[in-house]
Amino acid sequence: MIGRGRRVKERALGQEEVASTGLRSSRGQRADTATFHHRAVERVIVAMRECLDDEFSLTDMADLAGMSTYHFNRTFRELTGIPPCRFLSAVRLETAKRLLVETERSVTDVCFDVGYNSLGTFIRRFTELVGVSPQRLRALAKAPLDRVVERLPRRHNGPRPSRVPAVVGLVTAEEPRRAVFIGLFPSPIPQGRPVAGAVTSAPGPYRIPGVPSGRYWLFAACFASWNDPKDLYLYEAAWRGGGQAIWLSNGVTHGRTEVTLRPAALLDPPILVALPLLLEPVPPANGDRTLSARLTSVLETAITS
Repeated sequence: MIGRGRRVKERALGQEEVASTGLRSSRGQRADTATFHHRAVERVIVAMRECLDDEFSLTDMADLAGMSTYHFNRTFRELTGIPPCRFLSAVRLETAKRLLVETERSVTDVCFDVGYNSLGTFIRRFTELVGVSPQRLRALAKAPLDRVVERLPRRHNGPRPSRVPAVVGLVTAEEPRRAVFIGLFPSPIPQGRPVAGAVTSAPGPYRIPGVPSGRYWLFAACFASWNDPKDLYLYEAAWRGGGQAIWLSNGVTHGRTEVTLRPAALLDPPILVALPLLLEPVPPANGDRTLSARLTSVLETAITS
């Protein structure tokens, strides 16, 4: 019986099987190794997206790429910034987000649709990497725009923004963009709860308040237009930029805080975090909702302009 991993490989190769085999057989004669590596990794990513409910081991991926497991793992990480199995997990959760936002399928059905065998594991991983539970994401996506900020889960015992340093910088883009989200994350990919964030109605200067000392990775994402508030949660076509590490020490920011936005590329890891989490203000002691109102106004301007 043909194994599921082998079926993944055969389905992914399709019309490219002969061409890719030729590339492998002439490996020693390739003039452009970088091009070969890019094509091999892209082929694996396409297979990931087409076969979410199949088992797809690291060995299967390496076979499809025409490399040893060690060489493939290293090459994939160099080109995408994360290991292949972590990328596959992100692709599965990205698809789960879309199913939760755009369909009425139950959380259990979505869990199995994207290749998970355990509902508990799916919910735990989803909550950890997206920043909210599957049920909460669906509820947020259905909420009116003016209720998004107030429905976000709150951080507790956070420092007051006025008492800790801010990160300032500039976001640029070659084409007009709307609603730019900028966030600081504790890992090299934008997933999980951000340490701090900001939103602007267009590229330009930004300021992220309330950032404690530490090392973070800076990311930004934005949209060309808005058709539906649900776009706040689905980012396959969103422009993105950043990925560099910055350090804050004694109120001083070290590292590059400028971000240039570009179209999404196949090698980009999925953006898993629910971007509205970047809007979340630290709860003010006096209950003032001015920040929530201002952030909602920014989104409304971006959507309606």
